[in-house]
Amino acid sequence: MKEWLKIACEPAVVIRALKYALVVGLLLIAINYWDVILEGKVTGESLVKMGLTVVVPYLVSTSSSVGALRQSRRQESDES
Repeated sequence: MKEWLKIACEPAVVIRALKYALVVGLLLIAINYWDVILEGKVTGESLVKMGLTVVVPYLVSTSSSVGALRQSRRQESDES
């Protein structure tokens, strides 16, 4: 777990995840909340849901990056 968190906090992983979260999250918000936004019926509850809509792609991207980096680094150490 310690290794996972260390990799997850690497700047390249964080920046990549933020980029994906922003693009995918905004797209999902537009798809799922466009009517609410246009009608001006945004509530505190819908803002929380929109925030979580951005967090999910961040976590997916981070998890995927960490898994790929761990596997790559293991293979490199096995080859040495």
